[in-house]
Amino acid sequence: MQHASFGPEGALIGWTGTAGDGDGGAARVYVHGLGATSAVYHAHIAAVPALAGRRSLFVDLPGHGISDRPADFGYTLEDHADALASALDAAGVRGAELIGHSMGGSVAIVLAVRRPELVSRLVLTEANLDPHPPSAAGSSKIAAYTEDAFVRGGGFEETLERVGPVWRATMRLADPTALHRSACALVRGTRPTMREMLLGLGVPRTYLIGGHTGKLAGHEELTAAGVAVRTVPGAGHNVMFDNAPGFAAAVVAQP
Repeated sequence: MQHASFGPEGALIGWTGTAGDGDGGAARVYVHGLGATSAVYHAHIAAVPALAGRRSLFVDLPGHGISDRPADFGYTLEDHADALASALDAAGVRGAELIGHSMGGSVAIVLAVRRPELVSRLVLTEANLDPHPPSAAGSSKIAAYTEDAFVRGGGFEETLERVGPVWRATMRLADPTALHRSACALVRGTRPTMREMLLGLGVPRTYLIGGHTGKLAGHEELTAAGVAVRTVPGAGHNVMFDNAPGFAAAVVAQP
């Protein structure tokens, strides 16, 4: 396990990883979604023989997993991206392939804009691209609480009861304040939006969507801008759990 400083003095962002076999390819950096952790969601994917030769980093964003959870931190998408950049700087990583799930995909987009030298390719799994997601979305349900009601008024506990066992297993490890502020940041989005930033990037970009999710909004615009949009059959939002072989194949495939 490794750490790097970020944000408030003394705060550390943490990650685990594998060295790979020195095949010369870009390191792969796996970034989790809201209330998740990177190794739980992606270590089994990185172990697939077609992917195992590369150096792999499983980074936990601030407030999640093995990373610190400072109370005086904003947990905006930009804050998360800057913390992720600190981890990659400390790890000596440049030109990485970023594999980001849900919120992690949004953070990866922001990082690619703010620190382009760190990113050579994006693989985005059902990443949030637009502000104000539907009220049924997990981030919207969390953001519907005030911070005080979520952290100290039972909202966190209600959310743990409401979500399924897969999400609950890692969400209960997240700091409630960090979780709420991160959810609010997703609902608020960025300016320009994550979608607009993605459309303007020049690196190879792949967007993965589960076959059970339905049609991706703005599919034609994304493909026209050079984003490879791929549907992974038999999968919902957690593509890497629902169809691990299909997910791994999509990571290996070039746009």
